[in-house]
Amino acid sequence: MIYLKTDEEIELLRESNLIVARTLAEVGKYIQPGVTTKYLDQIGEDYIRSCGAVPSFLNYSGYPASLCISINDVVVHGIPSVNQVLKDGDIVSVDCGAYKNGFHGDSTYTFRVGDVDEKVVSLLRTTKEALYLGIEQAVEGHRLGDIGHAIQNHCQKRGYTVVREMVGHGVGRHLHEEPEVCNFGKRGSGPMLKSGMVLAIEPMINMGRADVEWLDDDWTVVTEDGSLSAHYENTILITESGEPEILTMY
Repeated sequence: MIYLKTDEEIELLRESNLIVARTLAEVGKYIQPGVTTKYLDQIGEDYIRSCGAVPSFLNYSGYPASLCISINDVVVHGIPSVNQVLKDGDIVSVDCGAYKNGFHGDSTYTFRVGDVDEKVVSLLRTTKEALYLGIEQAVEGHRLGDIGHAIQNHCQKRGYTVVREMVGHGVGRHLHEEPEVCNFGKRGSGPMLKSGMVLAIEPMINMGRADVEWLDDDWTVVTEDGSLSAHYENTILITESGEPEILTMY
């Protein structure tokens, strides 16, 4: 069931999602060559807790960290480690969730580490552009397929591929709620969008083939061909005004 949020619930969602946005900004200050992903995870957890919230991901279905930190060919759910050190030229996506007053926030940003090749910068730029093109379609009266079509069309025209195994989702009292928000689809297909819906839109785009595989830890998802992958995510509110509100603005 798709839950439409009340005005009171939306205010609480704004607070949780603002904490997420600020946490990503805080973690971003420390992203540089030589830093471990475990250190970044601790920075994120400390900041979330300083805001009176708790990390949404920690112990979620057994996940062992507060952030998902995914480097280069890791698409999603990279587990922070003291042995994983950022290097010049890497890209690293940081996925963050925070829970406060009964509601979750969720957002992801892919950062550059030092000097990054221009071809990789193009991948990041295109993925972020696709996110915002998807958000533009998150209007009352449109359909879910309009979001996915906008993302897919923009990325494929530029020679990139769309990961299909992982998708966006509703956000609210639960971290993952209905509906699923695919990053591909047909215009005019799927459930109709209504004001009060809160959705996490999150394109995951590969430089090579779209195929992915899970590592033995049952969390980490990597590109099958070893190509780089970018991931951006915002949680948005569909409004009566026709202008979607980005709750995790960055």
